[in-house]
Amino acid sequence: ALTAGAAIERLNKLIARSGHASRRKADVLIAQGRVTVDGVTASVGDRIDPDAADVRIDGIHLPLAPGLVTWLVYKPPGVVSTMDDPQGRPTVTSLVPADPVTRPVGRLDLHSEGLLLMTNDGDLALVVTHPRYGVPKTYHVLVPAAVPESRLAPLTQGIDLEDGPARAVSARVANSLGDRTIIELVLNEQELAGLIAQGDVMARDRMVRANLRLVVNIARGYTGKGLGLQDLIEE
Repeated sequence: ALTAGAAIERLNKLIARSGHASRRKADVLIAQGRVTVDGVTASVGDRIDPDAADVRIDGIHLPLAPGLVTWLVYKPPGVVSTMDDPQGRPTVTSLVPADPVTRPVGRLDLHSEGLLLMTNDGDLALVVTHPRYGVPKTYHVLVPAAVPESRLAPLTQGIDLEDGPARAVSARVANSLGDRTIIELVLNEQELAGLIAQGDVMARDRMVRANLRLVVNIARGYTGKGLGLQDLIEE
């Protein structure tokens, strides 16, 4: 797999670039003995010549230099942001062409709607999703209450999670109509980088939901209703 003068690259990086998995997941696949290079079981940290090596995952050939494709997709409510679903619910893979295979960058909850990237560009996915790059995420939350902007300060002051504080970078009333308000939350996951690096992949979800619960509490004060997360619509 190594040839003189070749451009030698890390195996996990090449797997990620192919769109098959993230670099971290690629290392897991390699450690599990599921990746071979030229018929030999690979090891974590291996470097190869992508132009000469035959890389396989679970015995299936992996093209190391596919044409890079990125789709900007509208995910409607009721569609899950995964490649497959054991419950048989529709997935985001049905929203884009099957070839080449692309994967969702991040995710939106089942009942959320909004824009989602689908790509086989592992480097792009890394930049967009890894906290160290500080790419902000914007959420629009439809609240069944008339909420003034002056009540949104707690969202940017910080919320205590089980494992530390989290806060919205900004929060504002994006639109309002009668007893309905759209609140815009901008979140930055850099402060959760340590937790995510330790494998705590749910840290981001807890931060989003903690902010949503605070929105619920704010709305309760204006409606007198027993609102819950299910009463909010994330976009």
